[in-house]
Amino acid sequence: MHQYLNSRNVDIKQMTTDITQIKKMKYSHSIGLCTMEGRGFMFPVDTTFSNDGRMHTVSRAYSAVPRNLRVTVYDTNGEFYGIYGGYGDELGQFRWPSSITTDSFGDIYISDEKNNRINVYDINGNPKKFWGTTGTNPGELDGPSGICFNQNNELLVSDHKNNRIQKFTSDGTFISLFGNETDENINLNLPWGITVSPSNHIYVADWGNHQIAKFSEKGELINRFGNLGTADGEFKNPSSVAVDKKDNLYVADWGNERVQILDSNGNWIETLRGEATLSKWGEEFMEANQEEAEPRSRSNLEPEISQFNQDPHEESAHIEKLFWGPVSIKLDKDETLYITESNRHRIQVYK
Repeated sequence: MHQYLNSRNVDIKQMTTDITQIKKMKYSHSIGLCTMEGRGFMFPVDTTFSNDGRMHTVSRAYSAVPRNLRVTVYDTNGEFYGIYGGYGDELGQFRWPSSITTDSFGDIYISDEKNNRINVYDINGNPKKFWGTTGTNPGELDGPSGICFNQNNELLVSDHKNNRIQKFTSDGTFISLFGNETDENINLNLPWGITVSPSNHIYVADWGNHQIAKFSEKGELINRFGNLGTADGEFKNPSSVAVDKKDNLYVADWGNERVQILDSNGNWIETLRGEATLSKWGEEFMEANQEEAEPRSRSNLEPEISQFNQDPHEESAHIEKLFWGPVSIKLDKDETLYITESNRHRIQVYK
């Protein structure tokens, strides 16, 4: 890993300014509510932004209950617009949704890890088509997870169990792939989240290797960041990565229940642990259900749990404001940060 001062061309003043700007990112608010259907989420796994400025969050749920699996549509202020999708194998349905993204024309794409396919919807959530074939040959899928579009409107798919990244046209025509079968030095191990940076580099959350891998747009390995651990800059099963205009990395360090921010060389800048407050939906629920609001008002939402200090999962399970299952991380066009928390059924927003 490169160090800040490994080049005589480093501008110390600019570097300090950049870090200061990153550290000014502050918690804004939360969006979400645990519900079986309608407004809210049930173990959400990913979020995307549609061309009309709305947010679409896909819930994976915990069991095969049709009303649990859905996409919830809302905006950053918590205004609810509706749902679409559902459990099954038919057009517009999914079984194990893993990721959601938007193409340049406004269509919505969802990867289905169980059905080994990609579902396509219009901006209003109306199903258009699905494509995908199970297998190990080029163009076939085995557990597709993270998906994103590059600047050419080509879909990149983390082919999770095949340990590779595949590129398709938006209608599912295979273009190319890279991974362990093309270069043994790539050595992906159950890749999950994927993103393309403004500089057109591909970043993969290499879940099984506890690293973030950086590739050229052609799939050439450039660098790897992190190793297994709990120290700054180390990861445990990272699930998602986002990159800003300065090539700073925002990593959903899923196994460590945190978000880490790194510079373009992989040097640690900051860790976010979670600062959630009750969401607008949560407040409205409490107002309508005083029998739950009253005992909540007397509860200690930040209990002392010293015996769990070395276990971030236990800490997150007991302290409501902390990240618990931060599975997806996205930046909008204004570089506002959205962290999808599966176990808390919410989105934490940082600006």
